[in-house]
Amino acid sequence: MKNSLGALLAIGLAGLQLVAVLAVVFTSYVTSERAMLNHARNILSDVGVNTTEHSKGFLRPARGAAELAARLSENRILASDDPKTLERFLFQQLKVTPQFSSLYFGSEDGSFVFVMRDPGPIPFRTKIITMDGDTRRSEQIWRDANFREIKSEVDPTDNFDPRTRPWYTRARDTLDTIWTDPYIFFTAQQPGITLAAPVRKDGAQGIRGVVGVDIEISSISEFLSNLRIGNTGKALIINRNGDVIAHPNPELLKTRDDDGNLRFQNIREFEDKVAREAFSWLGDGFDPPTHNEAFSKFTFDDEVYISTLTPVISGNLPWTIAVYAPEIDFIGGLKQSRAMSIWIAVCVAIATGIAGLALANYIYRPVRAFAVRSALVAQGEIDPSDPLPSTYRELAHANETLMQQIVARKKAEREYGQTFDLSSRAMAQTAPETGKLLKVNAKFCEITGYDTNDIKDMRYVDLIHPDDRTLFNSDFFAAGDGFATRHEVRFIRKNGESIDVAVNAILIRDHNGAPLHAVVTLDDITESKAQENQIARLNRDLIHLSRGHTLGQMAAGLAHELNQPLAAIAQNTDTALLIVDSLSDSPPELREVLTEVEEQSLRAGDIIRALRGFIMKDAASATSFDIVELIKQARRLVQPEATEAGVAINARMGALPMVSANRIQVAQVIVNLLRNAVEAIGESDLVRREINVAAQQVDSRLEISVEDTGPGIDHKIELFTEFETTKANGMGLGLSICRTMIEANSGKLWHDATYTRGARFCFTLPIHQDSSGGEAEPGKRN
Repeated sequence: MKNSLGALLAIGLAGLQLVAVLAVVFTSYVTSERAMLNHARNILSDVGVNTTEHSKGFLRPARGAAELAARLSENRILASDDPKTLERFLFQQLKVTPQFSSLYFGSEDGSFVFVMRDPGPIPFRTKIITMDGDTRRSEQIWRDANFREIKSEVDPTDNFDPRTRPWYTRARDTLDTIWTDPYIFFTAQQPGITLAAPVRKDGAQGIRGVVGVDIEISSISEFLSNLRIGNTGKALIINRNGDVIAHPNPELLKTRDDDGNLRFQNIREFEDKVAREAFSWLGDGFDPPTHNEAFSKFTFDDEVYISTLTPVISGNLPWTIAVYAPEIDFIGGLKQSRAMSIWIAVCVAIATGIAGLALANYIYRPVRAFAVRSALVAQGEIDPSDPLPSTYRELAHANETLMQQIVARKKAEREYGQTFDLSSRAMAQTAPETGKLLKVNAKFCEITGYDTNDIKDMRYVDLIHPDDRTLFNSDFFAAGDGFATRHEVRFIRKNGESIDVAVNAILIRDHNGAPLHAVVTLDDITESKAQENQIARLNRDLIHLSRGHTLGQMAAGLAHELNQPLAAIAQNTDTALLIVDSLSDSPPELREVLTEVEEQSLRAGDIIRALRGFIMKDAASATSFDIVELIKQARRLVQPEATEAGVAINARMGALPMVSANRIQVAQVIVNLLRNAVEAIGESDLVRREINVAAQQVDSRLEISVEDTGPGIDHKIELFTEFETTKANGMGLGLSICRTMIEANSGKLWHDATYTRGARFCFTLPIHQDSSGGEAEPGKRN
């Protein structure tokens, strides 16, 4: 029986050890598995987002090229009836954009200009179809990379008519830019897609023709092949009809139909068996997610996979990105670690059981000897007066030790009583069931302001601030077997003053586990709380300052980089003006457009230099200028946005004196205020939609106001504070920078809170001292 008790102790100890280790292992595994699967889903989601953005960026130049050619043709800048000029333009577009396979223009009379990359030794080939009444002529021209003609031939058998092609008819019917479904190009036998944009007639219904762009999309498959998704995961792009148009293995995309023509493979017949199992339900038309990604899990060949589907890219590009990967790629290491941990736990449990059995026998040996001697004495086999065996001496020593512990306990209780009364920390004993204060020391009375006579009839809850009492009840200290707490709470002192205290409390129990009392220690942390709040405010200010510094560095770098392309634009525009002047039959509209481009590029350069100077804290150069002319220029700059939002900008001003300030910075302030007003009105459904700009002379300053009929300013917003904004995509820096600019020019910018029909912002500028003529009387509006 004794040995069985020892064995039971050892087995129980080993069993508890095993259960504890297994609980830790499985809990850690489940938590790690969930974290790894969430990480895997994030990886699949990132792959979908990156593939979507790559596809958009890949196809974006085609839309820009087609619409640019259409706009140039509509404005007669690029004559669609001049095939040679049109061919040169299309050739240049094709040469600078490697993903373009061909560009072409078809007109309503059946004429056609087609420029494509040729797989033969001559890199480019052109087809030009001209119509002269009923006379039709089709000519093919081969050119090198420098647009030199290598050879040409006339094809009398060619009967191609662009007006019958689907891309032409769809663009003509919709009068908008359209994308075709992806298909396999006949000549290159590579996957591609066509974009077409109509060229409208001047002031009349109908079109003059359609511009088209053929784009090879095989490089999207190359992009997918370079993605690393786990060990064997893949991503593919599926069209709305279920065709797989991009895959890491592009050879799987193409198949031949019954007529021998190449086409895309549908997902339901796709040779990637895992992808077919995961997404075959998308074949022959599908309903992909429109807003959020769709995650799923499936099993193929006894292996678990995870997959995701992104929403369609757009209405014109109804493609969805499908990504899948084996689950084992992400949690395989966890499973191996779990198996190893289980074996280690078993070994540890066995070793612990053996050690526990030996320890149990060692501990039980004196008690067993005592039991044997007691049995022999009872049987009369030995004399009770015989010398005691070592077993009794051990028990006697245990009894002596117990008595020593009792004496030590009483001594500790006396020392505790003295420590309690003389402690430098506030201490109290409370009844666990009622929270009544049983005993307090002098420091407790000093902190709370109550004396011992006041305290004896009070409860712990009575000291707490009324707003914090809902967190505590009368038996708060009696909750839980191992009760111990640390919390911060507000106390009300006897004089009514509120203080913050940190409370540490433990529950003392007797030998039977019944609660005796709770010991509570208090520390007054009112000053430290105030210091923490001050440090938190300073941290917030420091973070804002750091953000502003970072943004300043970014903006300075951006201003430096933008000056170079703007200078190139100005130089190229100036060269183009010289070429136009040298031509005798150049249209005047072209010179106006080029002149406007040159002026705006120079103006953009001035703005950027002023912004860079402002960021780098350069001294702003003040000049005298006409504020009325500057407001008119700012109005022209914002007018397209205002027209789109249906907002009228009124600037009614008479003759005003010249002002002295940095013209570029003042222009930036006016444009920012006008744009803020346009955006505020544009986001509302108000009937009256207008902005009024006014100016008047007040003493030696000129006051300019910008008022709108929008919804006004939310009173919760702190205007002119950095990073405060109501815009979904705003940064909250516009008004702050504007105020800084105006103040740098000896002016003042403010919001007029008395204006209730919308919002009104005003700022002042100093009048140029030598300004003469045209000055209005002080205080009088013009």
